[in-house]
Amino acid sequence: MKIIDLHCDALLKLTTLESANFAEDGRLHANQKRLQLGQVEAQVFAIFIDPQIPQNLQFLEVMRQIEAFHTHVLQTEGMVHITDWAQLDHLAPHEIGAILSLEGCSAIGEDLAKLIAVLDAGVKLVGLTWNEENAVAHGAEQDASLGLKPFGKEVIQLLNKRDIIIDVSHLNEQSFWDVLPLAKHIIASHSNARALCDHPRNLTDAQAKALVEHGGHIHVDYFPLFINRDATLDHLVDHVEHLAKLVGVEHIGLGSDFDGIDRTVNGLAHAGEAQNLLEALRARFSDAEVHGIASQNFRRYVKKAATR
Repeated sequence: MKIIDLHCDALLKLTTLESANFAEDGRLHANQKRLQLGQVEAQVFAIFIDPQIPQNLQFLEVMRQIEAFHTHVLQTEGMVHITDWAQLDHLAPHEIGAILSLEGCSAIGEDLAKLIAVLDAGVKLVGLTWNEENAVAHGAEQDASLGLKPFGKEVIQLLNKRDIIIDVSHLNEQSFWDVLPLAKHIIASHSNARALCDHPRNLTDAQAKALVEHGGHIHVDYFPLFINRDATLDHLVDHVEHLAKLVGVEHIGLGSDFDGIDRTVNGLAHAGEAQNLLEALRARFSDAEVHGIASQNFRRYVKKAATR
């Protein structure tokens, strides 16, 4: 069963590891060989910039990761750059769709021209923050009462105009509530249920309900820290089940966070083991529901978004 995965950080490794090889480098959770083995038909590659990098140098790092996407990922035979969501329906059986996202807007400072340049490079999802504060909003590790900034409203207006999906996974609570009524297309690309794991990167039940009421989807994260202290596949399925009962299974998907995590769940160590998660889901969901979680829910989401 094919999978669409809304988040991995392979680009960071491709720009920081010596002699990295996207095709089969074992240091990458989400190399091409493993994506093929796990039947991942489309993978979102996040542009993530370490907040320790000086702000005036961060945009250069964004450009380096976009270059790595083109020179490492897209130059690997069988990888197809998705610049229009309709392309998902036209991938050949041996092809994998490659999608760009921006994980946090810190690198653009207060310059919309830089954001436009990133969107022109093919970015289809934009997270407004990582865990820190920037000129747009406040991240998950910031005071929950601090929200969206005036420049953030300009950013959202631009993203709406370009039909870009706004990713709320790393926002703090007030920023989330501020963004929700403003965003045209919205999603949590890699977050779990805070009711089961009390971590600021996870969504409260109220957030999950409101997100879906505003047309959004929730894609679960494979990082043990966001699942359970001694996380297993069944614990991750617990998060899927909780969210499905809360908002409807048709609004749930997958966002592994591979290559951005330093620990993994047993049986879900890399993209090549992704089918193990689907097997675990089958114990509690029908085949049609699992197919939806794996890929079809997101396909329907982007088709619906295209008509809004």
